Amino acid sequence: MSIDATLAEKGITLPDAPAPAANYVPFVKSGNLIFVSGQISADENGLIKGKLGEALSVEAGAAAARRCGLSLIAQLKAAVGDLDRVKRVVKLTGFVNSTPDFTDQPKVINGCSDLMVEVFGDAGRHARAAVSAPSLPLGVAVEIEAIFEVA
Repeated sequence: MSIDATLAEKGITLPDAPAPAANYVPFVKSGNLIFVSGQISADENGLIKGKLGEALSVEAGAAAARRCGLSLIAQLKAAVGDLDRVKRVVKLTGFVNSTPDFTDQPKVINGCSDLMVEVFGDAGRHARAAVSAPSLPLGVAVEIEAIFEVA
């Protein structure tokens, strides 16, 4: 089954690939790798802001991370056109806006990791880092960058 068919079957709609917010490009192709710049948590209502361990629950953080994942896939589609060219999700690096005592960053970033496996199957399994940040751009809850391998 094609990736587009998988998305449709699962009722997943990709957002438009977000425009860069500063002096950088949304993705870089190098050989068979696509490096996607950090995507911040946002949905149809705007930015998903807040600090984990304070105003946001782990579940809300995971939902914000999933939204980052949708934007990552949208950027990837803009980069390669056909998502069936994706051979592997290589690595995710997730940043969680959290209090100093918050320790569930991996559970938050699972929102994105689970989406990658849901969409790409075994090719969605990846290496990963999930780290805390005292603040993130525009006050968002989560930012995630990714590396993909394509054919």
